Amino acid sequence: MRNPLDPAKLKAALENVHHAGMPGLFAEVRDGDQIWRGAAGVADVSTGRPVTADMRHRVGSITKTFTAAAVLQQVESGRIGLDAPVGRYLPKLVPGERGDAITVRMLLNHTSGLAEYLPYAYPSLKALPDLANTGPQSLDDHRFTRFDPVELIGLGVAAPAVGTPGGAPGLYSNTNYLLLVELLEQVTGTSAGRYITENVIERAGLRDTEIPTGPQVNGPHSLLYEAWFGMIDPPRDYSVFDMSWTGPSASLISTVADLNRFYRMLLAGEIVSPSSLAQMRRTVRVVSQEGKTMDYGLGLYPVQEPGQDTFWGHGGTVWGGGALAMTRADGMRQMAVAVNAQRWNRLDSSGRPQPHPIDGALEALHRVAMYG
Repeated sequence: MRNPLDPAKLKAALENVHHAGMPGLFAEVRDGDQIWRGAAGVADVSTGRPVTADMRHRVGSITKTFTAAAVLQQVESGRIGLDAPVGRYLPKLVPGERGDAITVRMLLNHTSGLAEYLPYAYPSLKALPDLANTGPQSLDDHRFTRFDPVELIGLGVAAPAVGTPGGAPGLYSNTNYLLLVELLEQVTGTSAGRYITENVIERAGLRDTEIPTGPQVNGPHSLLYEAWFGMIDPPRDYSVFDMSWTGPSASLISTVADLNRFYRMLLAGEIVSPSSLAQMRRTVRVVSQEGKTMDYGLGLYPVQEPGQDTFWGHGGTVWGGGALAMTRADGMRQMAVAVNAQRWNRLDSSGRPQPHPIDGALEALHRVAMYG
């Protein structure tokens, strides 16, 4: 029995996340023709300006689904081979035996064995994943830094490998998707931002979604409060930030309505072909940045609770913000949730993030939104 939308239940679940400590959050939940949008809390803790459900928001790695769709379009056109070695296209960026061993598919599903570049680009994060020995200083130092993607890729490629190409489980790494951005530019002869805009964002009819070129979020938006595990107290606003540290693979600005529209069209086979979509939904085991093992496809991953339908989508975080967009496999039930704080968990004596009331409240909201 599938549950229709219950506005009162959804509103209560949203409010609970705010009362648990989230400054502000907003969501759109859909079931067929039924649409519910809600918001709770503030977009600015100093002025009390409220969040609204139509705000534009940095959605982080949700962008990876857009990047993956763009790559699959080029696979369909014959310009990219999904199981071709990346060294065929980018021999200078991934040279030698690694370039021969790592395929485009391995970049898409994080089984390349390439390390994450972020701890090398941000000196105060060098100890990752040892959180207790990291600090937030680099976030301020690099607020307006214009990173060169080729240099960032170089840091990830030069770092010790985190696995063998194609090995299981894979390890989630932004280096993979920066390489896919370079691959797109190589085969299309245009910037990845322009290609994704024209062939994914505009194809999906998204009116409030863009890959930013500057540090500002255009249009109505919330401030973004980063706590870095209690080391920034009170949390600091990082809504103005140069996103070249992730490039067009994780810098998207969107709305919850646009995210739902995109995933609905993607799962209906309207952005990539049904056969490409089937490839996107072929999963492998991957260790997330939080150290959890998950199933991961090509820029897409499933969520399923026992006895419930499978949902597909992606989550994302940036400094101070986050979002999760999930759509049931039949495209009928959807949720997109955006939050304006990140890394609210303080560390315990062993350096692990402590549970926080926000965690449980967010999980409860996701359950209500997906399953009723």
